[in-house]
Order: sequence, then structure tokens, then C-alpha cells
Amino acid sequence: MNLKSCRVLVSPTSYGKTEKRLLTELEDLVGEVIYNPTGKPLSSSEVTRLLPGIDGYIAGLDEIDRSALESADRLKVIARYGVGVDNVDLVMAHERGICVTNTPGANSASVAELTIALILSLSRKIPESVAATREGGWPRMAGLSLEGKNVGLLGFGSIGKQVAQRLVGFDCRILAFDPVPDDEYARTHHVVFVSPEEISAQSDFLSLHLPLLPETRALVNDDFLRGMKKGAFLINTSRGELIDDIALANSIQRGHLQGAALDVFSKEPPDVDNPLLKLPQVLVTPHCASHTDGAMNAMGWMALHDCLAVLRGEKPQNPV
Repeated sequence: MNLKSCRVLVSPTSYGKTEKRLLTELEDLVGEVIYNPTGKPLSSSEVTRLLPGIDGYIAGLDEIDRSALESADRLKVIARYGVGVDNVDLVMAHERGICVTNTPGANSASVAELTIALILSLSRKIPESVAATREGGWPRMAGLSLEGKNVGLLGFGSIGKQVAQRLVGFDCRILAFDPVPDDEYARTHHVVFVSPEEISAQSDFLSLHLPLLPETRALVNDDFLRGMKKGAFLINTSRGELIDDIALANSIQRGHLQGAALDVFSKEPPDVDNPLLKLPQVLVTPHCASHTDGAMNAMGWMALHDCLAVLRGEKPQNPV
């Protein structure tokens, strides 16, 4: 296909923010680029309105369901700017001959860095200390050292491994569970594989790094939380749908868990009446784990190259 005859939709609002060549190269190569007019992830109805006449789609966290894809009259490729494809109806895409790609590993280091930052913020009560000092206080807040503590990683894929690599220097005990364990990497980084039950019961800090699958949806429910170590902290930089928000709020209010740090929610932004937003023991960030210059540039180039490859009739590097 002649790229100059192609129209490409770009929906991620951070695409090209720190690397302008992502914008200029795409605009130079194709006939027309349509950018996200909303400034936020697109709903199904918004995708439906924008897809007619579009050949390539560099997609953020949009709702790309069956209804939206029914309006795709020319679409050849959905190049996800990120890893997760749970918002994309892969069956419908396959039925319509639309190639779906993603950017595995592009944001792993950045997500791992935020995970470590959230663990430290919880352990050293950094937000509370900052707020109290700004208000004229000078509190002596007792924090927790990571040295000697158990840090559990539920999921040991690319991001989980990056977290483990960064935890080694804290002299903590690193526990992990993954259905396909990488024993060699674990040995190199002093990681001990245990069962899901053991990781829950032993971890002082439990960090989620799992994909959203039918079997992981609402995994963190009442039963799961009761199995966690009393006084532990939960960290989620993975998928909001892994957690039952009400169950987590109840566990913290009862004093079983000491607190949590969440970068993701099942609904984003979360409703103002979400019980987790009302708890001072819960740190919340706006799904920003991958919003660094390194991650955004890597995701941008990977998505761009695969989008253009498919439009040229070539094989993409990262098909889903």
C-alpha cells in the first residue's frame, strides 16, 4: 500500500511529547494524521466516529470493542502504544483481518521505577511527612526499613524482573510467583519462587505484576486479602481490574492491611465516591507508571514502526 494514500489515527496523548520526530516522521510518510481530539482515552462511541476511512491506528487505552470495530471500513492495523490489549476485541479484529501489535518491554523499566517509588513512599510515609511539614509541623514519623523485609512479586514477567533487579540493593528478601518461572534470572537476582499462598502470607510488601485474564480479574478479593500477612502493604502498577476495590478498602479499614499504593483502577479516573480515595493509608497516582521520556519514546517508535510495516504489507515485529 502506498503510505501517502493512508490516513492514520493517533490516540495516545503522550505520543511524541518528548520526541517530536515521532510526529514529524509519521506526518511526512503518510497522507494524513488524525490526533485524539479529546485529550483522554477514547470511548467506544468516540472510536466509532473516528475509525471510518482510517488505515492505521496507533492506539492508547481506548475502548476498542466489537461495536467500535464495526465502523472500521479500511483499518489494517491497531498498533497498541503499550502492552495491554484487554481493551481491544481481538476476536473481532481477527474476523476483520486487522493486525494487532503491542510494545512489549518498552515501559518495563519505568513501571518498575514507579513500583519502587511507591514501596518507599509507603514504607517511609513520605506523602504524610511532606504534608505535615508544609503545614508547619515537624513530626518524627517512624517508617519501615526494606532491609530484612519480604517483598513479594505476584507475576515475574518483564516488569516483575525489572523490579527484582532494583530491589537487590535494598537487602530485602525477594519472593515471586509466576506460572512460567524463569529460574536462571531468579538465581542471578536472589529471588525465591514460592506458591501464591506463600507469597501472600509472607510478604510485607506485595506488588502485583499480572496480566488481566478471566482468572486474574478481581483476584484480590476478600479471601485473597484475608490470606495476606497482617500489617502488609499492597502495590498495584499492573491492572486495576485485578482488585476488588471494596474488599481492599474493608481490609485496610479493619486494620488487616496497613495500606496500599495504586497507579491503576478498574475505572479511570475512579469515581469520586470510590472508598479507596477516602483512605489516607492509600496512595493513588493517575496511571502514570509508563509516563517517562524513556518509556514514551520506546513505545512510540515500536508502535510507529509496526503500524507502518503493516501498511506497507510487511510483517510487524510485535504482533499480538
